[in-house]
Amino acid sequence: MSARFGRRSVLRAGLAIVAGGFVPGARAHEYFTANFTLIHPWTRASAPGATSANICMTFDEVTGSDRLIGASSPLAEGAEMGGNGVGRALDIAIPQRIKTELTETGVHLRLVGLKQPLELAREYPMTLVFARSGSLRATFLVDYPAAS
Repeated sequence: MSARFGRRSVLRAGLAIVAGGFVPGARAHEYFTANFTLIHPWTRASAPGATSANICMTFDEVTGSDRLIGASSPLAEGAEMGGNGVGRALDIAIPQRIKTELTETGVHLRLVGLKQPLELAREYPMTLVFARSGSLRATFLVDYPAAS
């Protein structure tokens, strides 16, 4: 009886491991402040020698307007705004009751002066500074490199 139970346990464990390889896990991260929820900060894997990385994220459930006014990471010398028609000074509005998305093709946060390549599937720390909410420690995930 115990040998039979042992085999079943091993088979179930093996099946769970194999299924885990085929079913993608949830990769979203959420961070909370009194004014909003920050959802899934991420970037693309960087090529060796890359000097910047565009960080994307979403601000949702915004109960009070705020502004992203600063960012830092031990992996970069600094941070700025990126996207068409925006200046470099970091000042991103987060309006009340509006979902705000920072995207690759729109406005985004750019880490500059990268000190090392950003590797696929890794998490790296960053600190975001908001006008009303203060500092928020978070991590960003690294996704596949952009298609060439």
